[in-house]
Amino acid sequence: MTLSPLEERVTAAVATIAPCVAVVETVRVGRGRRGGFRPGQGSAVVVDPAGVLVTNGHVVEGATQLRVRLADGSEHPGDVVGIDPATDLAVVSIDAKGLPAATAGDSEALGVGRVVLAVGNALGLPGGPTVSLGVVSAVGRPLPGSDFVFEGLIQTDAAINPGNSGGPLVDLDGRVVGINTAMVPFAQGVGFAIPIHAVLRIAEELRRRGRVVRPWVGVTVAELRPELARQHGLEPNSGLLVAEVVPRSPAHRAGVKPGDVITRVGPFEVRSVRGLLGSLSEFPIGGDVALAFRRRGQALAASVPLQERPEPVVAPA
Repeated sequence: MTLSPLEERVTAAVATIAPCVAVVETVRVGRGRRGGFRPGQGSAVVVDPAGVLVTNGHVVEGATQLRVRLADGSEHPGDVVGIDPATDLAVVSIDAKGLPAATAGDSEALGVGRVVLAVGNALGLPGGPTVSLGVVSAVGRPLPGSDFVFEGLIQTDAAINPGNSGGPLVDLDGRVVGINTAMVPFAQGVGFAIPIHAVLRIAEELRRRGRVVRPWVGVTVAELRPELARQHGLEPNSGLLVAEVVPRSPAHRAGVKPGDVITRVGPFEVRSVRGLLGSLSEFPIGGDVALAFRRRGQALAASVPLQERPEPVVAPA
């Protein structure tokens, strides 16, 4: 049987990524009157031949027992290196060497319409990983119904089902462009993945510290739409509107108020939520950062001390 060019690329991509995909089996202690033990399953992908895997935080969080079943059928006890609730990512280690590790693709260059494959342990079915084909429907998405804004998610119509969580989203070269993290149960063909450029950065920090340290000034912001920009005499997307200031936070003590428009953090212009977070990350926790903002057309500035975020944002579980 002759395969079409697309079929050839899909089968080659699956052959490339399949050895790097693992099943994560967990046991949790039940709560309430029923109690007992609750088994669970998810997926993971090997990112380091020395036994390091990435999965979703909600796959392993609270687990009292953790086993990783590799593509070759071998099973290994797993240890949680760290969990980042803000991005629903976790790093797991096993005592194994020389594992086939996935190759990272370029998620920042990923465009709408690109063909992708979601690979993972869908529904816990036996017989190897499940593969579903789809396209990138959108990039830079926040997860509907949550406060998740740290990184824009990849939206895809490739089928993502329970058990897929923590598995890779790959391009037609078998390179990982994202980690599958959620699906919308009331929608058809709407799934989400965390971009691999964010995954690798977060995974590295989890390996070094066991957690991710994020700077915090205590503001909730919204991007500057044209009607709001006109009110402040600014160009659209030339700053961020402060919607809320946390009482007794660094921004509150520095005099920042709701309705202000943040235009610059230190030397960096601020045009998006992601840009604000990225700019703040350039400065050390405990240090001061110069914040430039506008209030009713007046240009103002304040020195704001950076703190570590006191609690995580809502995770896309």
